[in-house]
Amino acid sequence: MIFPVILCGGSGTRLWPLSRKTCPKQFVEFEKGKTLFKETIERLHDVLADISLSDILIIANESQKEYINKELLCLENQSYKIILEPCQKNTAGAICAAALSALRLDSEAMLLICPSDHKISNISEFSKSIQKAFTLANLGYIVTFGITPTSPETGYGYIKCGEQLINSGFKIDHFVEKPDSETANRYILNPNYLWNSGIFVGKAKNIIKEFEKFEPNILNLVNDCVNAFDFSPSNYTYQLEREIYSQVKDISIDYAIMSQTKMAAVVKSDFSWSDLGSWKSIYDNSTKDNAGNAVHGVVVSEGTNNCYLYSKDRLVAAVGLTDIAVIETKDAVLVSSLSKSQDVKKIPKLLEENSLEGLGSAVVLRPWGSYESLVKSNRFQVKRIIVKPGEQLSLQKHFHRAEHWIVVEGSAEIQIGCESHFVTENQSVYIPAGEVHRLTNPGRIPLVVIEVQSGAYLGEDDIVRLEDKYLRH
Repeated sequence: MIFPVILCGGSGTRLWPLSRKTCPKQFVEFEKGKTLFKETIERLHDVLADISLSDILIIANESQKEYINKELLCLENQSYKIILEPCQKNTAGAICAAALSALRLDSEAMLLICPSDHKISNISEFSKSIQKAFTLANLGYIVTFGITPTSPETGYGYIKCGEQLINSGFKIDHFVEKPDSETANRYILNPNYLWNSGIFVGKAKNIIKEFEKFEPNILNLVNDCVNAFDFSPSNYTYQLEREIYSQVKDISIDYAIMSQTKMAAVVKSDFSWSDLGSWKSIYDNSTKDNAGNAVHGVVVSEGTNNCYLYSKDRLVAAVGLTDIAVIETKDAVLVSSLSKSQDVKKIPKLLEENSLEGLGSAVVLRPWGSYESLVKSNRFQVKRIIVKPGEQLSLQKHFHRAEHWIVVEGSAEIQIGCESHFVTENQSVYIPAGEVHRLTNPGRIPLVVIEVQSGAYLGEDDIVRLEDKYLRH
């Protein structure tokens, strides 16, 4: 049986400010109504028409669960399996978990491992490459796909082809991590160098065999986690045990296995591929107007050429710009040369170093609904909280902040201490610091609450959960 595997663990820092830890790029709508995650699932259906969604294994960080559920709700009469990582450990741990899980379901499982944040066109060529890879995988190889370079990209890894095999396949001579500009220019003149797509095909048992040789510690730790899974038909979500998984080495599958095994192969492929790892690559894969501008949202421009202009919340006006990316969100604006957009990945680190990491006001999904920070200062914060019908927040308390809740839509059942209050639109309650409280939506429509926090510390970690229906700590 073929098991497609979707890797969702990345944070996409090179696409800040749209892509953040709270909402990585695979869940961002660069095109209205469509995310890269959804495109990945649709693409798998196209190339594996006889494979049902129940065969798809999704490997994601536990913070991404609600985004995944939201995306998959659009797919009627489908099921899926989600494996949740408690912490990011790169691709080796994730792929090991996928291979062990697939073996629990089928001893001859074949894996097609795809990142959730790539752009692929020319699906017919992609399908042909996959079939070639299946042939090599049945011979025992672990196969990746090499893309013929069209430009001297410094943001991609490269593969050097070795001995030729069948079906446009080659043994891998070696991997090259993101080269400098001079080296990349040499590579595009050499047909033996290909872009590393990060897509893999291999039998689960053969992948595990290589882990036994080269990374037995990763294998043993992940195996302990997977052995605890309940693979009953009614269960679709599996949590890797935090204490065990935190000991897994942070390493990519390229370094852990592919660069060491003698069974690594690459299929030279002609499908159009991009990992959309920079605003330049987003621009290259976008529709342009007559001036060469790619425009999203409410944008006006004058004398502006070959730019990427993205407006999320406010009007963006551009005058006299060339080869520039302008990305506007509610709380941040990025202005970058398209040629230097790889360096955007440095911005989140700078924000962290300057204690500005939590400045963002992106919508954060929770099992019960979502929240969004509207205004934040040193001693107060205003949030919009949306609670889905029939759902409730945890029974909790805060040591450093008081809260004032105003119901603006729907009706709420609010527990404060030992008392319960039924609160409707335009009514409010006050919760002192240290008081136990809980918010519930008993109605049939979404509950919208404006929350005003005040106190000396407003961090999300100032939450003591006493009871939680979603089993969070």
